[in-house]
Amino acid sequence: MEIQQNNNETRGEFSAFSDGKQAGLMTYSWAGNDKFIIDHTEVDPAFGGKGVGKELVLAAVKFARENDLKVIPLCPFAAAAFKKDTGIQDVLS
Repeated sequence: MEIQQNNNETRGEFSAFSDGKQAGLMTYSWAGNDKFIIDHTEVDPAFGGKGVGKELVLAAVKFARENDLKVIPLCPFAAAAFKKDTGIQDVLS
């Protein structure tokens, strides 16, 4: 699975690709200079149950850690992922 990130001044997204096909998408918006809000996560039904959503959350966590940022998971999927995995909660705002 390949994760690509697109980012601009106000919004961004992480896209997951598998075998050249888009498997999932997570969007976020900036909340100041030091945190971002995960507002939507979606996985193509053909890739359901294959961990695509979790990979997107982990990409966001990695980005946050590498850039000393905090995350606000408003998306229900992302919020549930953070609640389940205590190992990634260090980036929560």
